[in-house]
Amino acid sequence: MALKIPVFTCPLYCLLSCRGGSSLSKNSQTSHTPDMSSSSSGWTPRHSQLCMYFDNIVLFTGSFQVGEHGTLLKKFCKGEQQCYLKLMKDSLRPFVPAYHGVVQKDNQDYNMMENLLNNFNSPYIMDCKIGSRTYLENELQLARERPQPRQDMFEKMVAVDPGAPTAEEQAQKAVLKSRYMQWRETLSSTTTLGFRIEGFKKPNEDCQTNFKKTKSKEQVIKALSDFVESNTQIVWGYLRQLRQLRQVLETSDFFKTHEVVGSSLLFVHDCSGKARVWMIDFAKTVTLPPHFRVDHQSPWVEGNREDGYLWGLDNLIDVLTNMLHY
Repeated sequence: MALKIPVFTCPLYCLLSCRGGSSLSKNSQTSHTPDMSSSSSGWTPRHSQLCMYFDNIVLFTGSFQVGEHGTLLKKFCKGEQQCYLKLMKDSLRPFVPAYHGVVQKDNQDYNMMENLLNNFNSPYIMDCKIGSRTYLENELQLARERPQPRQDMFEKMVAVDPGAPTAEEQAQKAVLKSRYMQWRETLSSTTTLGFRIEGFKKPNEDCQTNFKKTKSKEQVIKALSDFVESNTQIVWGYLRQLRQLRQVLETSDFFKTHEVVGSSLLFVHDCSGKARVWMIDFAKTVTLPPHFRVDHQSPWVEGNREDGYLWGLDNLIDVLTNMLHY
């Protein structure tokens, strides 16, 4: 009997990844095939029953299944596929997961990519959203064009801050989506620092995701110190990675021609001192119109398409640098 692998669909994914995988459809189509050798993929055949031994945690956004031999399958998104195809040829290639094309399982298409935890033992994992906003301008425009009060968003709002709804919203027990989207960004360090911690996972501990109201630099430093357990070697490792990424972004053709919204940086380290950072989540990253340029630093004003990516990255580098002096 074929093993059916569950699809994980929650806001912040704590996806248990395994060393094996399920068999893909014979009709699967891939643009290129991953190297299955243990030296390159990190996969070892120490567990004969596929996906019966789960030993890692990944923080991602999207709908995932476990793929074969050191891969993950993320629910297909055309925009994200196009981003990965471009990134595989860009100077940012070392800072994103290897992309292996599209596969099909149970009549559902998935983007197949590298499992970034393959070469870590008992990893510590953190997901940080980068940029001054996590919604596209057209999402805001569509929400305004269809101003339907949402009870579910009202409930989410009061769960975080019972005093946030206006008197009118309290009476209706509902808020407009456009109002909710903009309010949500003001809660966290997205608006104050250009990045926010989505969550992190340490070995043998539950995922920590209670960072919706982590806003000040001091609060962020406290959370990051908890994640790295005040280990300056790890902080230095992350700083080296982020500074290298910052340099590459300045020369990247992809970065020059795209509005990068809702993307994350995935931080991974383990007790050996190894630390890596990757860019992930490109479902909302879109190509800019011809001859349209953004500097990724200027404040966002509706219509200018600025995403604040470099502003957030610079502030994150500054925060980690400050942690070395605490």
